[in-house]
Formats: sequence, C-alpha cells, structure tokens
Amino acid sequence: MLKQRYFQYFLVLFFIFIFTGCSKFRKIEKSTDWRVKYDAAIKYYEKKDYFRSSTLFEQILPIVRGLPEGEKAQFYFAYTQYYQDFYLLAAHHFKVFYETYARSEFAQEARYMHAYSLYANSPNYNLDQTSSIEAVDAMQKFLNKYPKSRFSEDAADVINDIQIKLEEKGYQNAKQYYKLERYKAAVVAFESFANDFPDSKYNEEISYLKFMSQYKLSEKSIYSKQLERYRQANQYYIEFIDAYPNSEYLKEAEKKYGDSLDKVNQLAKK
Repeated sequence: MLKQRYFQYFLVLFFIFIFTGCSKFRKIEKSTDWRVKYDAAIKYYEKKDYFRSSTLFEQILPIVRGLPEGEKAQFYFAYTQYYQDFYLLAAHHFKVFYETYARSEFAQEARYMHAYSLYANSPNYNLDQTSSIEAVDAMQKFLNKYPKSRFSEDAADVINDIQIKLEEKGYQNAKQYYKLERYKAAVVAFESFANDFPDSKYNEEISYLKFMSQYKLSEKSIYSKQLERYRQANQYYIEFIDAYPNSEYLKEAEKKYGDSLDKVNQLAKK
C-alpha cells in the first residue's frame, strides 16, 4: 500500500514537471522577442533537448541571419538535426553554414559534418548507395581542402568504410546477373567491378565468373555468334589463368576451357 502511494506521488510529480516544462516552452515559442527564443534554444541545446532547441532555432533563423547570433544559431541548428537522426537535413544545413559563414571558426567542422551526415544516412550495401557516393565525394573534397585537419583521420576512415560498402554492392550486383543467367550483363558487370576495384579481394572469383559467364553465353547463343563468343571466352580464360595460376577455381575453369577450345575448332571448320 505504501509503495503504491509513493508511486502515485512520483507519478503526479512527473506530470507536473512535464506540464510545467511544456507550458514554459509554449510561452517561449509564442514570444515575439527573438532574443528570448535564442537564449532558450541555446539552453535547450546544452541540455540535449534537441527537439525544442531546433524548434526555436528554426523560428528565429530568418531573423538572426546577418546578425552575430546568426552564426551560432545556424551551426547549432544543423547539429540539432543531426542528433535527431535527420541526416539529410543536417547535411543540408551544415552546407548552408559553411557556404554562408566561410570564414567562421566552425566552417571546417561544418564541412566535415556535412560529409559525415551523408555518410550517417548511407544505408546497407544492398540498398541504393546514392548517399554513400555523395558522402565519398564530399569527404574527399573536405580532405583536399583541409589535409591536416583534426578530422582528417576520421575522414579517411569514412571513405574507406564506404568503399568497402560500394565494393560489396558491386560484387553482389554482378553475381546476381550470373545467378539469373543474364550472362551478357554479367560479363559487363564483372568487367566494371574489376576496373572500379582493382585491389578487391573478390577479383579472383570475378575473373573466373567472367570467363564462366562468357562460356555459358556462348552455349546459349545462336549459331552465327557462337564462334566469336567462344573465342572471347578463351581470351577471358587466359587472362584468368595468367593472373591466378594457382586459383581454387582452376580445375573447373580448365574443363570449360577445353570444351570451349573444341567448340572453336569445330565451328571454325564449318
């Protein structure tokens, strides 16, 4: 019974606290004095109440732009978006900041956070990677502008992480063409992957699958195109074996290559 009373007591206090806080915020929000809103927005920000802080900053930004307070308001507002996980909005507002306040002491950090927000918005490798590509581009521009920045090491790590994600995306996409037996598209995808990621750990398998794709494409081709396509398959085999003479895929590749040579000889005679 006593525990229940204590619970009810604290529950009442909790609602009073919430109501009082909301009432105070509503009063500030309705104020016609931008300075009141500015000071409150800073305090809310420092308390990590990013929703209320962003609400007030958004109301006064058009008013304080061009004033000394405008710089801090714009910078903090961008961070409130970031801390609420609105990464694309954060990226936009960090960009607005460093373009508007290019000489600010926060300009470098804002440019980094613009790129980092795009990175934070980057999805898993199996989804659309537009944001990832934009993040790499933005982060590289940041490094070019500030090569000795305190953020440079983190920026390089971000680029590396995104490259790994894009590599995985490219690898899985190319293999998907192969699995779907779209062999002509697979060959193109495997070639593009090898060009885009010349140091990839997948390149041995990619080289093998490019040969296998061309070989299977040749099998499925109309008679008039088979000779040319088998010859191309043989060329891909030679490229594969030259690059990976001890490959784990060697045994299977040799069988298909032998068959492909026989097909070329038969077709050439005809």
